[in-house]
Amino acid sequence: MNSRRFIQCDVFSPLPTQGNALAVVVDGQDLSEQQMQQFAAWTNLAETTFLLPPVDPSADYRVRIFTTTREMPFAGHPTLGSCAAWLRSGGVPRNPRLVRQECAVGIVEIDVSQANELAFVAPPTRIEPLDPDRLQLIVEALEIPQDAILRSARLNNGPVWQVLQLASAQAVLAVDSSRVRWPEYTPIGLIGAHPPGSECDYEVRMFAPSSGMSEDPITGSLNAAIAHWMRADGRLSGPIRIAQGTAIGRHGRVSIRPDGSNIWIGGQVHVLIVGTIDL
Repeated sequence: MNSRRFIQCDVFSPLPTQGNALAVVVDGQDLSEQQMQQFAAWTNLAETTFLLPPVDPSADYRVRIFTTTREMPFAGHPTLGSCAAWLRSGGVPRNPRLVRQECAVGIVEIDVSQANELAFVAPPTRIEPLDPDRLQLIVEALEIPQDAILRSARLNNGPVWQVLQLASAQAVLAVDSSRVRWPEYTPIGLIGAHPPGSECDYEVRMFAPSSGMSEDPITGSLNAAIAHWMRADGRLSGPIRIAQGTAIGRHGRVSIRPDGSNIWIGGQVHVLIVGTIDL
């Protein structure tokens, strides 16, 4: 066993403890994949990350991302939380305004120029029609009225998402997430618009029975995929603000900002625990 630096942080909320928690092992060198997976299961958080020296010489560091049951090629709140942990632990990026994080999907750029918000470039997303039979299974299981569905898609940006846009944020919040109990399903995302003049433009929810939970507090990678989908359909012309976690008592906030060919996915990160672990 070695003593390793450890950080636990809260991501995608202006209010500490109201976002999505992340455990970060800052010194991940020499740990086997089995050790990483076992520790991630032990933390019992949605994700745990391990920081490593980069393989790509253009990267500032490398990250591996684990849920309690499997490794993820990319995830949003682990991206921002890992970056905040790396900076808090003395990491110095080559570019003072931009961190380059290496993960299984490649290099993800993170804007660190803002005082109270980090933002990553949404990775490319493959957008496909959602299989009609799968859509019908979701609609029936969640008891979503057919007239509440505006559009749907299958989105892939590392994780794969089955996404439905409903007629309103109210319709999204009315769905009972406890009905999602099928381990063979890929994650389900819902989005609906809040009334004009609201604090947030949209409400998002994510159900992930394959990860052993009925609902995720805040999901950066889902919001990143949705942003690409919206832009591809001509529905993303300027910055928008997303609320997530409302239905489970969280206060998640995600900013989405199109900028030329990039889409930036931003949120606040609060470092809550700093210490060491013997692992």
